[in-house]
Amino acid sequence: MNSLYEWFLAPFMEFGFMRRALYGSSLLCLSACPVGVFLTLRRMSLVGDAMSHAILPGAAIGFLLYGLDILPMTLGGLAAGLIVAIFAGMVSRLTIQKEDASMAAFYLISLALGVLIVSLRGSSVDLMHVLFGTVLALNQEALILILSVSLLTISLIWLFWRALIAECLDPLFLRSVSRLGSSVHFIFLSLVVLNLVAGFQALGTLLSVGVMILPAVTARFWTQRVVTLCIASILTGLLSCVSGLLFSFHFSLPSGPSIILSAGCMYLFSAAAVMAKDIRLKKIH
Repeated sequence: MNSLYEWFLAPFMEFGFMRRALYGSSLLCLSACPVGVFLTLRRMSLVGDAMSHAILPGAAIGFLLYGLDILPMTLGGLAAGLIVAIFAGMVSRLTIQKEDASMAAFYLISLALGVLIVSLRGSSVDLMHVLFGTVLALNQEALILILSVSLLTISLIWLFWRALIAECLDPLFLRSVSRLGSSVHFIFLSLVVLNLVAGFQALGTLLSVGVMILPAVTARFWTQRVVTLCIASILTGLLSCVSGLLFSFHFSLPSGPSIILSAGCMYLFSAAAVMAKDIRLKKIH
């Protein structure tokens, strides 16, 4: 019993930074995982990755002017992400370029610009902090930000639930029967940006999209209904956070990558289990 306590409970009971990391990552899962479900249903998983890079220039400008102050970096990241989303949407609607292609172009520009801005003032340590985050260094301000984003995201998903599902299935039909069509699309992109900005505080720009997408695609192996997909993705994300934090604590590993790799292991296990089941059924028939 002592060994179980020391392995599973002691890190969170005895160390405040581990509790704050658990609180922050868990709150992030409550909002980011359902957003990831809708991204995968829209076949926009890679758009989430592009948007995670799009917030980098704004966060980098906040860092350049104010250092590692959470509010300027958050506001800068939010502004940059929304600007990229709006301009990518304009390019896709006013030219022959598809939205995924325009998003890819903007994300490459944003990534290069953000790294350049960080390098103007910071060191390689600062760059690593911006790119990969420090979930073990979450403070009260960061937790309040993540909590606020989670509450806002959950409220908007509940409010626009039917419209979000309808746009996933047939966006043209939604626009033909409701004036919410275009509005819901931009509201959803705003939620993606908000959750990436919140995840940026804990996991950095390069890993924040991982906790959004990996639990969602893992849940898709086990269920098809949207409600159960959201619940399963949240549970998968929570389990990934707990196991990742424990492994990082006991084996002195970076916490952010440990969380994402835990989610990745669950994805690989689920894929292998489903493939093994399909092979067994084919042999029976």
